[in-house]
Order: sequence, then structure tokens, then C-alpha cells
Amino acid sequence: MLFQIRVRTGLRAIGLGVCATGLGLLNVPVLALWLIGLVLSPMPVLGADLLHVTTVVVRWRADLERRLGELAGVPIRRPYLPSPDRAEQGSRRWVRWIITDPATWRDMSWLLPGALVSVVLGLITMAIPAYGLAGVLLIPLWLFLGDVWFGYGLFWPVANVAEAWLAFPQGLIVIAGGLVVAPLLRRVDVLFARLFLAPTSAAELRLRVAHLTTTRSDTIDAQSAELLRIERDLHDGAQARMVSVGMTIGLAERLVRRDPDAALKLLAEARASSTAALVDLRHLVQGIHPPVLAERGLEGAVQAVALHMPVPIEVTSQLPGRLETPIESAVYFAVAEALTNMARHSRAHSAWVRIRHVEGLLAVDVGDDGVGGADAARGTGLRGVARRLNAFDGTMTISSPPDGPTVVTMEVPCALSSPKI
Repeated sequence: MLFQIRVRTGLRAIGLGVCATGLGLLNVPVLALWLIGLVLSPMPVLGADLLHVTTVVVRWRADLERRLGELAGVPIRRPYLPSPDRAEQGSRRWVRWIITDPATWRDMSWLLPGALVSVVLGLITMAIPAYGLAGVLLIPLWLFLGDVWFGYGLFWPVANVAEAWLAFPQGLIVIAGGLVVAPLLRRVDVLFARLFLAPTSAAELRLRVAHLTTTRSDTIDAQSAELLRIERDLHDGAQARMVSVGMTIGLAERLVRRDPDAALKLLAEARASSTAALVDLRHLVQGIHPPVLAERGLEGAVQAVALHMPVPIEVTSQLPGRLETPIESAVYFAVAEALTNMARHSRAHSAWVRIRHVEGLLAVDVGDDGVGGADAARGTGLRGVARRLNAFDGTMTISSPPDGPTVVTMEVPCALSSPKI
């Protein structure tokens, strides 16, 4: 099993090395194109448009390198500053934003050395297993081409068929060495790219401030919307029913002596209205913080939601303790919203929820076997889930190909309390 994993890892690294070599050759023309756009940027129309196009191309190339780094197990964050408000494409404000962003110049400084490192390491990654493959295939080539001196051998030349047989085990050793070395070479290439393409400490701080500003705004908007919903539910539900109860009891007081039977009917209506008002209040409280969440924790609350869904849902949990109340509530409502979207749109026959906590990170997977095609950009439900998690530095990723399945992964950094607490 370990051997198979090593082979797959090596082959994957060789494939990534081929991609890195090809993309590295693009760096030089990309850099030349951007420099032309920068030189022509003072021109009123063509220059600004050309700078925009070339900047998009450069960042596209840098993002491809970041994607290769992620595939190699070395994630590289995007360091670009958000565009200023009301900065139209080609305007002076937009050009100033592009030129003054340090990440732009770090991308430029990476293109040439990044091309050199990617091409050299990529060629080495491909050359070692190719050399070993030549040794493995030497005997068939010898038999096919005849008595020809090939000169293959790690320690001696090959001048006849008897010596050519020794190339076979050498070739296997070289291929194995290439599979072992390929992931290391890819990691060196990615680490070199990360020196240029990852955000600096100052950029990290700016991105953090921008993220906190956005999440604070989203949290304030969400809280305002929640307060308006509670006010509307109280006004249209429990408050209206309590007003009706008061009016009904007042009418019963007037009729209690003249028409006791009618008064009893009115009192029965008042009791029914008060019961309905209590039900509305109970539903309202459940919408704020469900009692089942406080009593049974996240796992029990999610299981309660799953029982009310029209499709069977399997809930598995690996939580050795309780979450903090705000995070527990946010994750609960996020899972409930994801399951509601699944029931409405996926046409699934089954679904699952997996909850786990590993190394300070709570991860929840909500999946189904439906038709797929879920996109947060096309609906408010999943966007609301993302905003709810952003308030706690959480993230949401969606994998939903056209034919399914759909998997919504939510991750929130948090700590667990003791199970006894």
C-alpha cells in the first residue's frame, strides 16, 4: 500500500513538473507583454486598456502557479489588495491601484527567475525517470535495431547484449529514484515561487484588515436583518394574537352576566389564541437559539433537523467536547440552511452530514446524491451561510458538478470545551 502511494505521488509530481515546465516558458512573453502595457499606460485609451489586459494575464499566470503549489501540498494565498471603490477600469485611480500594489511588482520580479527554476527543475524531474525508462527498454531496442553500441549504463558502457541485460535493473533503480526525487523537486520549485507570490507580513495585515472590515459589515447587516425578522414575527404573530386575546376577554367580561354561554365561547377562543401565541413564541425562540442545541449540542441538533427532512440523512460526528455557544449556533444554522437548500433544489435520494474536529478546526461536510449544479453566486441561501461563517473566520467551499454529487464543506477555527462542562 505504501509503495502504491509513493508511486502515485511520484507520477503526480512528474505530471506537475511537466505542467510547470510548460508554464515557465510562458513567463518571458507574459513579462514582455506587461512591460509594454506599463510603458503605454499614459496613453488615454489604448494604454490603460492594454495595461488592464496584461495585468489580468500576469495575475492569471501567478494564480496558475499558486494552483500548482496547492496541488503540490504548499498552499499560496493571493496577496492582491481589493480594488478601491468607484475605480473604473482604465481610470487614473485604477492605474494607481495596480501600480502601487506591492504584489504586482512581486509578480513581475518572480516571472524570470521563476521561469528559470521551473524549467530547470521540471526538466530534471522528467529526465531522471526518462533515463531509467531508456534502460528498462534497452533490450527490446537492442533486439529491434541490432548490434548497436548504446552507451547506456550508470557505471560502464554497454557494448553487447550480455551487458545490455544489466541496464534493466539499473533502469528500474533510476525510475524508482526519479519517483522519489520528483516530489522533492516540485516542493523546491513551489517554495521558491512562494517567496515571491505569497503575501508579505504587511500584505497579510492589510488583507486581514480588509477581511475584518468585510466580515464586520456582513455581521452588522445580518444582525440587523435578524432583529427586523424578530420584530416582524413578534408584531405579526405573538403580539397580534395577544391583542386578540385581550379584546376577546374584554367582550367576554361584558357578556358574562347577560349571556354566559357566549362568554364561555369567547373565553375558549381567548385560550386558543393564547396557546397559538405561545406556539409562535416557541418557534421564535427556536429561530434564535433552539433549545435542542443547548441540551444536546451540535450533533443532536443536526440530527433533529435531519429527521424533519424529506430524504434520509446520515449524521456522523466526532466531537469529543462542546463548542462555544456562538460558534455552535452559527454552524447549526449554516448546516440547517444547507440541508434546506438540498431538500428544495437537489432532487436527492439520500444525504449525509459529517462533523469532525481536528487540530483546532471544526469541519462539517454536507453532501447529497442529487443533480448537482449548486452555486453560491446564484442564490442567497449559500451566500448567507458563507456570511454567517465569515464572522468567525470560517470558510465554505462547494463541490457540485452538473451531475452531482454536491458536497458543501464548512470549516471554522475553534476550540472544544471539556465533555464534562
